[in-house]
Amino acid sequence: MSGVAVAEVPRESAAVPRRRREGLWWVRVRARVAAVAVVLAGLALPVAAATPAAADPGTFAYVANLNSNSVSVIDTGTNTVTATVPVGTGPNGVAVNPAGTFAYVANGGSGNVSVIDTGTNTVTATVPVGTAPFGVAVNPAGTFAYVTNFGSNSVSVIDTGTNTVTATVPVGSLPTGVAVNPAGTFAYVTNLGSNSVSVIDTGTNTVTATVPVGANPSGVAVNPAGTFAYVTNQSTNDVSVIDTGTNTVTATVPVGTSPFGVAVNPAGTFAYVTNLNSNDVSVIDTGTNTVTATVPVGTFPSGVAVNPAGTFAYVTNGSSSNVSVIDTGTNTVTATVPVGTDPAGVAVALVPASTAACPVGSVITGGGFELTGPAPSNLTSKPVNDTWLVSFTNPTTQDITVTPYAVCADNTP
Repeated sequence: MSGVAVAEVPRESAAVPRRRREGLWWVRVRARVAAVAVVLAGLALPVAAATPAAADPGTFAYVANLNSNSVSVIDTGTNTVTATVPVGTGPNGVAVNPAGTFAYVANGGSGNVSVIDTGTNTVTATVPVGTAPFGVAVNPAGTFAYVTNFGSNSVSVIDTGTNTVTATVPVGSLPTGVAVNPAGTFAYVTNLGSNSVSVIDTGTNTVTATVPVGANPSGVAVNPAGTFAYVTNQSTNDVSVIDTGTNTVTATVPVGTSPFGVAVNPAGTFAYVTNLNSNDVSVIDTGTNTVTATVPVGTFPSGVAVNPAGTFAYVTNGSSSNVSVIDTGTNTVTATVPVGTDPAGVAVALVPASTAACPVGSVITGGGFELTGPAPSNLTSKPVNDTWLVSFTNPTTQDITVTPYAVCADNTP
């Protein structure tokens, strides 16, 4: 989980107030709740000129830009934005299914979820849910998506096969984060307004336990073994560690100021916590439940996700409108990627390769793809959707097969 919700409350002004270092947890929530789209006319998003420590082919990070009403797609092999996908109003939470074929984006301001086809980076469905959807998680089978509705104190259960809501589960006050255990049997929901975690039995879609935690919990993540859930408590500046076998808090770990998002690496050995008001990430050794490193990042970090290889963590910095890429081996930032305005949720996934046969004269766009056929002589670049992509016209007398992550268009540049 990573992001914050948007609720239907009176707006204080026509623009979201700046939230540099005001301090209290509600500053972040209220700023998110306002959900005012701040769009800078004519602004094109530049691509980061950073070189990653190691290539990460086929893996992409999906970043929800709260005040750009879009999702930035980052090729993690090059740490560049390769697509910008328009979605609903005030997108916050984002999750990708295990197959890597669809991304689900909770749009707090429009009360729905955008379903993005990762092969084409287009929205193929929009699913109405509750009021001010906040966080989203997909079960390991990829059959259901769970969406927290910040404004209606409930969780919408989406059948991903039909893209319809098949159940609505009442939970605590102001539900924010959500995570599903590896077995797919339970979903854990943080209730920011009631200082608790609701445990949903996914077989019956009922709450079977409520676990008291710290003050104003927001983010939640479950380790790969399914034995512990990690909950960030904004107002007590700590992380509650829940034993999922007993649904009790067995440890409390002090971290930075206003911890918000949390993610656990695939090995289950470390948890990464974003601290909104200390502008850093706390790295928790899950074996000892102690902080072993603190990594400075951008301003107002909120969302965090770890790549499938466990080698990099991606952190959204809301007030600096970029993503910090942390090398988990050295706990240092090795790249900074500009994205949209006020990035919130982030998810990282391996996306299946796609192959396209591009006819003679067609325009080929994409990032990080390989070519089969004669090498083109007129390789150029052009802006597409506020992003710079590799683009060229097939100059040969035969088709070129492009794989993966490319799109063909039967027109001229």
